Amino acid sequence: MDSGGNPSAAICRSCGEAFILPEDDVEGNLPRVLLCGHIFCTSCLLSIQYDSAIKCPECEVESALPEGGVYGLQEDSRIIGLIYTAKMNRMKSLRCDRSKNRRRNKSPSTDITAKNEDMEQPVDIEKIERAVDEALVHAAKNLTLLEHIHETLTTGLAEQVKREQARLELEIKQAVEKAAYAIQKWKDVQLSQLTKLEARFSSSQAEVSSIQERIKALEIAMQMAREVRRVPFLEQYCTLDKVLETLQAPVDNQSFDMKCITMGSGMSCVYQSEGLNQSLSLSLKMEVGVPKQLSESPPKGHQLGNSNIKSSWEDVEGSNSNELPTPQKQGREIPGANRSSLQGSSPSPRPRRNLSRHSSASDLGTQDVIIEELFDEGQKHPPPPTGPELANDKSRIHTKRKNILSADKRNVPQWVVVTHIVNPSHFYIRYVAEKRASEMLSKKINSFCSRDSCRFTSSDTMETGSMIFVTWKDGLWCRARVVQVLQKGYVEAVQTCLVTQLANLRVFLLDYGFTKSLTIESEEGTTESLLKAVNNHLRKVGEAVKVELGRFVPQAIRCSLKDLVPYDLTKGWSKEAQVEFHNVVGSAAVEMRPLGHDRDLLLVDLRKAPMDQSSDVPISVREYLVFIEVARFYSPVTLGTKTLLFYPPVYPKINTEVNAVVSHINNPADFYIQLVDNMEYLLLSAKLQDCYNESTVAAEDDLCIYCPVIGQACVARYDDKYWYRAQIIGHPGGRKVEVRYVDFGNKNILSVSDLRKIKDEFFALPSKAIHCCLSDVIPLDGETWSDACTNRFISLAHQKLVTIVAKGPVHKTEPLPVRLFESSLIGPLSNIAELLVREELACFKEELKSNDDSPPCDDSATWDPPLEHDSGKDEKTSGEQTEEPLEFQPQLKLPAQLKDLKVRVSHVNSPSSFYVHLTQYDSQIKRVCELVKQECATMELADVMWKADMYCAAHINGVWERGRICSDVTSSNIAEVMRCDHGNTVKLHINNLRPLPPSLKGTLALECTLTDIRPAGGRSTWTATACDLFSFYLTGASAVMTIKELTDERPVPVTLLCSNKIGQLISIADFLASEGLALRERKPRDAVVQKPKEADAQSPVSGTQTDVSDCQKKDSHPASSPISPPPPISVVSTPTIPKPAPRTIMSAEKVKTKLYNPPELPFLGHIKISVSAIGEDGLIYARTQNADYQLEQLKKRIQQSMKTLPKQKPYTWKSVLGCAVIGPDMLWYRGQLLEVLGGHVKVQYVDYGLVENIPVVHVYPMLLCDDVPQLCMPCQLHGIIPVGGKWQRDAVALLREMLVNRCVDMQVTELPTDPRGPITVDLFLDGLSLSRILCHHEHASMDRTVLEQKGHSAMPPALRLDEWDLDTEGLRGPEEPMLGPYIFPNLPQEGEHFKVRVKHLWTPNELFLWPLEVIADVKVDGETLDEALTRINANISSLPQLTSFSQDYPCLAEYSDGKYYRAQLMKFSSVEPVMIMVKHVDFGSDDTLPTSKLRHMPAELLRFPARALKVKVAGFKAPSAKRNEDMLPYSPGWSVKAAMHMIDLLHSSITATVVAREPELKVLLFNEDGELVHLPLVSSGLAELE
Repeated sequence: MDSGGNPSAAICRSCGEAFILPEDDVEGNLPRVLLCGHIFCTSCLLSIQYDSAIKCPECEVESALPEGGVYGLQEDSRIIGLIYTAKMNRMKSLRCDRSKNRRRNKSPSTDITAKNEDMEQPVDIEKIERAVDEALVHAAKNLTLLEHIHETLTTGLAEQVKREQARLELEIKQAVEKAAYAIQKWKDVQLSQLTKLEARFSSSQAEVSSIQERIKALEIAMQMAREVRRVPFLEQYCTLDKVLETLQAPVDNQSFDMKCITMGSGMSCVYQSEGLNQSLSLSLKMEVGVPKQLSESPPKGHQLGNSNIKSSWEDVEGSNSNELPTPQKQGREIPGANRSSLQGSSPSPRPRRNLSRHSSASDLGTQDVIIEELFDEGQKHPPPPTGPELANDKSRIHTKRKNILSADKRNVPQWVVVTHIVNPSHFYIRYVAEKRASEMLSKKINSFCSRDSCRFTSSDTMETGSMIFVTWKDGLWCRARVVQVLQKGYVEAVQTCLVTQLANLRVFLLDYGFTKSLTIESEEGTTESLLKAVNNHLRKVGEAVKVELGRFVPQAIRCSLKDLVPYDLTKGWSKEAQVEFHNVVGSAAVEMRPLGHDRDLLLVDLRKAPMDQSSDVPISVREYLVFIEVARFYSPVTLGTKTLLFYPPVYPKINTEVNAVVSHINNPADFYIQLVDNMEYLLLSAKLQDCYNESTVAAEDDLCIYCPVIGQACVARYDDKYWYRAQIIGHPGGRKVEVRYVDFGNKNILSVSDLRKIKDEFFALPSKAIHCCLSDVIPLDGETWSDACTNRFISLAHQKLVTIVAKGPVHKTEPLPVRLFESSLIGPLSNIAELLVREELACFKEELKSNDDSPPCDDSATWDPPLEHDSGKDEKTSGEQTEEPLEFQPQLKLPAQLKDLKVRVSHVNSPSSFYVHLTQYDSQIKRVCELVKQECATMELADVMWKADMYCAAHINGVWERGRICSDVTSSNIAEVMRCDHGNTVKLHINNLRPLPPSLKGTLALECTLTDIRPAGGRSTWTATACDLFSFYLTGASAVMTIKELTDERPVPVTLLCSNKIGQLISIADFLASEGLALRERKPRDAVVQKPKEADAQSPVSGTQTDVSDCQKKDSHPASSPISPPPPISVVSTPTIPKPAPRTIMSAEKVKTKLYNPPELPFLGHIKISVSAIGEDGLIYARTQNADYQLEQLKKRIQQSMKTLPKQKPYTWKSVLGCAVIGPDMLWYRGQLLEVLGGHVKVQYVDYGLVENIPVVHVYPMLLCDDVPQLCMPCQLHGIIPVGGKWQRDAVALLREMLVNRCVDMQVTELPTDPRGPITVDLFLDGLSLSRILCHHEHASMDRTVLEQKGHSAMPPALRLDEWDLDTEGLRGPEEPMLGPYIFPNLPQEGEHFKVRVKHLWTPNELFLWPLEVIADVKVDGETLDEALTRINANISSLPQLTSFSQDYPCLAEYSDGKYYRAQLMKFSSVEPVMIMVKHVDFGSDDTLPTSKLRHMPAELLRFPARALKVKVAGFKAPSAKRNEDMLPYSPGWSVKAAMHMIDLLHSSITATVVAREPELKVLLFNEDGELVHLPLVSSGLAELE
């Protein structure tokens, strides 16, 4: 119920009667508030009262009445105050009318006394003559001055006209360019809308959907038919007649409406020439306003002559009305309406300022010609909106980017700051995007308040509802609306009163959203003191100021959290709810999602960044308040409804064999199975993913669960990111819930954000998981199942196809007793319960007979899996080993049995280097961490020189672990540490390291390598694809490992077996070989039998046999075979050697292919492109937007045409140019053959630009869609020269980081003569020239000849940021004085030797040195640099912290010793927290520091030259041959050993000579004997000569 300024506020909305206040003879009818917040009169509430409760007529929420009944309900003081105020105003108006009538009856008496005593005195003639002469002299001076002023004005007028004409010509041209850009932008917007054109063809879409459903049904039927054809017994699990009917259903063309594709969309684009002139006159116009001051002084040569003339000018200024007013008095000189419009005028605006977004009244009055972009607004100065209209106000929309199309506000998140909170249903926010507008508004208000015209006078009045300025904090003024006025001597509030009679004032701050009370007090009590007290806190708002501020909408928007009500409706919102809301929101920016509006409220949800770092999902404030139980969601409750539950699972028949899969196991008496009896479950998972995938859910908020209830059915996300049906079974606390997956049986604790409401269609199928227990066995001790028994049961049955026999009916809440048999498609094998008893892991029940154990099947069928049997035997051993040993073992000790060890892979580098844990040492790893924490966590931080191979205690992710230093720690204080018990390496600061006690040294991780395989393609190293695939499947996985040979060398050769999805153990080596990523190691022919000459006669036969077996191995696929192949039979044990089949040698087929057609070249000018690849030579491969569309069509066409692989033959690749390539994703691509490399070929993807080395078996000499030209065109940058004449590796890496898979603007400057050649272009990233970015990073330099020919650089396309037309003039506060760059010493001429000292080494051939002879004794003002730094550090607190963070800016940075040294800003290394990388210019080292450790540097320190020059040592380079050593992470070409050796060589006395100064400073370094320093480095093989 609104209570401010609304006539209906004093009327009951139920009966329509007015509220009445109680008086002496009148019984009142007061407004009273229900618990739901609605207000009704007392009479209506008495009429609807029933059994001490009232049901609200509007929202139907029941409110319990207090002890006093209806009269005990709270009265609404706001409406009562409104009625009292209206009454007092009527009484006051009556008193005013009476006083006016009395004043009219009185006539003022005026006593006029005229005395003319001086008329009788005689006139002095001489005085008159003297006065006239003086006046004539003064007039002559004035005439001279007027003539001088006339000449000044005449000359200035001519210059003014000329200057203004030139300016207006320029602005007209700019306006036309801007209009042309607006037309181009309209074109782009309309073209982008064409992507949604498909929605207008509803009939065609309906036909397509029906065809898709028919195709889907036919594919499902074909899949089911193939399965039945392959396994005939599956026919009983599906309706074969329906499947055959679907397969044989005819396709009738007449049943489909094919005419729908001939219909048009009904849309067209027309040119309306009749409205063009009117539109142009509205968009482009010449405005004439009040002239603005162009200069503060007259032109030179026209200055006033002397002080006497200036004095005369001041006299004339007071009387002449045609004078030129000064800027300070301009606001007072203009009379009438112009005076109010110019008060508080800000400095003159820029010529192209956009008045449609943020302009003031003073800007509208200037004489500049301003080109505007006008928008269709209902009125010129609309009244400021309130509530949700405020959020959608057009003036607020204009401050945003205009190219963003209007979209559904419910799906557009916005960043806001909460300014004031009353309760979660009543709070105010401000948009972060309007921060600049707020700053402009604050500056403008402060400018207004500084004027005398805004001060209150004794005749001014204060009226309720009027707008005023109120001082807030830090001397800032803000807008406010008067809510209540209290006059001195009155108890009740009044509507208006004189400002000198104010006692108290309540105002509402429009831009912050809260109410403030002001008390006006004065000690003296005089009118002047009262006015002074009022003006200290308040300022009035004139009509002109109000009009000018009308362009700024109120910044505070009233909001409410949607569908949120107090936790206890009888008590309303608690103080705790307000506090918790304030704590979770704070003063930081939060994300707001508009969800609708209700009258003057904007209904929203706020999302805040997560409170902990374990999750990156934003926190919904609504959900947070609900889960801490200070609020709840409002939803109408229908009595008698129950939560929908899943149908119970269908239990199998008793004593009947049924095939099933064991889905989850807790122990042998508690596990779940899934019956394999219904094909519909095959489609359930796919349907769930389609419906609940976040990318396809249209209204995600409608499916979210905010208040989970125990027993509620839902859809939950599992760890694999897939959705499954589930049921909520518990609330562990916080924002977590415990669910049980009804189709699998397992339980999980997850966040409520991973839950979704389940749709009705997913209730149709019953739960799939059946709770079971083994009926025949009990634990050995009769009570608890051992871990060994459970693990063995898991290895036998988990995720495997088994045969079950139900033994009896049970209650639905109890597990179903079953017998479990190992099974396959052939038939049942053995009773799992019997296996557990035989291995002494369980025992039979007493009443069970042994003859009942065998399944009802043929005894002749046997199943002999040796691997399972062996693993079963070792299970007991492993179970015994899992017991924690009595004494601590810091070092890994392998067991005597090296076969079938249970391990867990902890870290993977490649198949030749990976680390594993023995599962029996799991408890030891935990114990090691506890001991390391006890010993090292409390150690004091000591200064330790960390060297390579030293053991340490490392604090990693909050856990203390054992580590080993990989390389010596340099001055960067960053150490590379290998985790001893895990195998991977991490980089840590030395503050996180402690010395490790000798008793804890050791490792529990074993480095291994796979045997019997080698990298494919003849490579010596593993490809990245092989390493990634190996790491994807094995990192963190459990496996069975066999050590082939135990030696002291690492890595240890092993074989590794892992379980696949159906539980079979697969050799990882065989898996890599089957994927084509590895090859089998070839064994020598005489490896088995080595005999003298007698055996040599048989060697050809045996060799042939070996070759044949090798071929068979290559053709086989062990990863897909359910049974492992038997081991190869030795030649010695073979009684008769079989005769091999004759070998045929296939000759290579000669083939020849041509190149694909060259790409279509674009026209000169600006276009949009997408970059697909960057070549090693710096060429940029890009596609136009049209080519991207063609690429999608081409991919579909290729995949449809290539259904099967062509037959692989040996080819001669000499004449092959174009080819077809099978990519890593097993899709076909078009390629161009570049080079043949043994078993590999170098191929370039012609439609992408990528170059890869691919095995020959994946390349075919054939052309795909040769009628389509290449879609990717090579480009080269125009007018830029790379450093060194070719693009370096780091420059190419930067190009890839900035361009690949990104859409950029390209200006084509020159087309090649060869259509396959590179196009010369200029690229722009968000308006920034790519060439200038590369030059800024010192990867290239601009070509001077090109710049001179062009005269200027290429103009980038108009930036979208230009639409904001931001103006930062006058918004920034006083800035620190900008410091210049550091100075560097002048080095001797080239060829001269000079002594140097090396300060810092980056790489062996890049270092920082200090020329001793040049700057050794430099003094400034009598002190050296060290003395100046000592003096400054003694009083460092007096220096302010750094506030300017531009690149290369000088500053003082704190070093690890606590002192400050000269430094230079390099870049921001992180944003949260803010960390900046600086370079110490006197040492050359880098450091990453927070802003609190950076100080503003005194300018006097810049006079000292820098003591560290970056140079490159000429004469040697990194070795081209790769060495198996640790490499520098930031420069992989150099080894750590080479860097350490170079440091040792530089410790002696070093001299240098300059070799080159451009493009970089190069020197040669000599030792004491005059020999080159780098020669020992080259002789040791750690470097090579240039």
